Amino acid sequence: MKIDNMEVNVLKALAHPVRLEIVKKLLKGERCVCELCNDNEYSQANMSQHLKILRDADVLSYKKEGNKVIYSIKHAEIKEIVVLVNNLVRTEINKLIEKTHE
Repeated sequence: MKIDNMEVNVLKALAHPVRLEIVKKLLKGERCVCELCNDNEYSQANMSQHLKILRDADVLSYKKEGNKVIYSIKHAEIKEIVVLVNNLVRTEINKLIEKTHE
């Protein structure tokens, strides 16, 4: 697989609102699928599809503990990407707010 394709796969995986939400939850530490499902309105089947896309893009890793599957962010750089994008968006929102108060 080409490096360009790998980069696109990571960015596409992070670009979906549900998958970004999953990754943000995992910024705080590993979680099992049941915890990820309990925090939102998505079915376990839907959540599993999103988790598979994140795993296939090499964004998440997982381990089995008994009947539970525990997910975590695979690379520290993924955390950095999410934090950088969040900071960028917050900066732009603050600029817009400041403009409206001028």
